Amino acid sequence: MEDTKLTYIAEPDGVAPGKGYTHVVIGTGRMVALSGQIAFDADGNVVGPGDPAAQARQVFENLRRCLAAAGATFDNVIKLTYYVTDIAHLPAIRTARDAHIAPSHLPASTAVQVAALVHPDLLMEIEAFALLPDSE
Repeated sequence: MEDTKLTYIAEPDGVAPGKGYTHVVIGTGRMVALSGQIAFDADGNVVGPGDPAAQARQVFENLRRCLAAAGATFDNVIKLTYYVTDIAHLPAIRTARDAHIAPSHLPASTAVQVAALVHPDLLMEIEAFALLPDSE
């Protein structure tokens, strides 16, 4: 990550270790906030109705494209928030995430089960925060 140094604190004193995420990520730079991404393709069609793995892959591809638009990559991501209609979809999300993010740089994360999303065929929505180096 260019000039931005991130510190990952996976196990703060007195806090149970997280499984698949980091409790604290510290860094300085320019904040990038990505709106929650859903499993829509470029034409606005739902990808993979009823298939959490297909939807997770599409969501992470949409996140990748949004990060690129900001001049960022998944290496810059410091926080992910998962909104899922069923917590049982988390393994599929983790598999898609792990295809993009190194285990040594797992971002801080939150997972929330929700009753519904903007379209009835959607199973998840994922938002991200990234940190870019300060510009000069």
